[in-house]
Amino acid sequence: MSVVETERHGQVLVVRMNRPERLNALNHELRTELARTWTEFRHDDSLEVAILTGTGRAFCAGEDMKESLAEKNPGGRRAAIEDPFNAGTLEKPVIAAVNGFAMGGGFMLVERTDLRVAATTAVFEVSEAKRWLLGGYNHGQIANLAFPVAMEMALGFRFTAERFFQLGFVNRLVEPEGVLDSALEMARHLLTLPPASRVNTIHMMRCMRPRVEPVQQRLADALHEHGAKSDLLESRAAFAEKRAPNFKGWDDPQDRYRLPQMEEG
Repeated sequence: MSVVETERHGQVLVVRMNRPERLNALNHELRTELARTWTEFRHDDSLEVAILTGTGRAFCAGEDMKESLAEKNPGGRRAAIEDPFNAGTLEKPVIAAVNGFAMGGGFMLVERTDLRVAATTAVFEVSEAKRWLLGGYNHGQIANLAFPVAMEMALGFRFTAERFFQLGFVNRLVEPEGVLDSALEMARHLLTLPPASRVNTIHMMRCMRPRVEPVQQRLADALHEHGAKSDLLESRAAFAEKRAPNFKGWDDPQDRYRLPQMEEG
């Protein structure tokens, strides 16, 4: 059984993550197969639009915690080959068909797509605050959401598909059995556009998305080092063992009050 299944609908490629027993969690094998699939899609002139979805009750649960713990590698092992979808070099549009849980890295896959269809039962979560020394500070900004909502996202609260639809993060909200059909309908609309119009418009819209400024990124880089690194694996161990975490916080308790500051100008 392949961890990534594909099917063609004319010029549309459906890409299905296929680890239902692990809620399509991103292990090294799945990341590698996705990278290969996106590379083939990018270079296949007979394909114009892709739809990304999952098998079972999850779209993607994010990082495979068991693999990360076994390899003592928080964040997981990335594919050895370039993934044009994750790298932002894929020129063709991708539609998310969110059939279930989209958590952590799974949420980030949705975030990278151009259009989103979600089942009414789908659940979203930016999980970084639960796993890293700095939470998902940038996701609300990228989505151009109001500060209180961006703060809620960054702190790991869960969102229903209906709430994200109301906030404008999701384009279509449909019953679970209609998710793929709705995504295919959107794909067919894209194919009715003049090819240059579709390519140029998607490129222009992507260039207009809000971005983290360099001064903000430097602060984020510093904050990623602010805390006890042992908590990275402890958060994953507690999740895998279904227990409350025993966080250390800071190797030196006084570091709590030595927060890096935003640079002037």
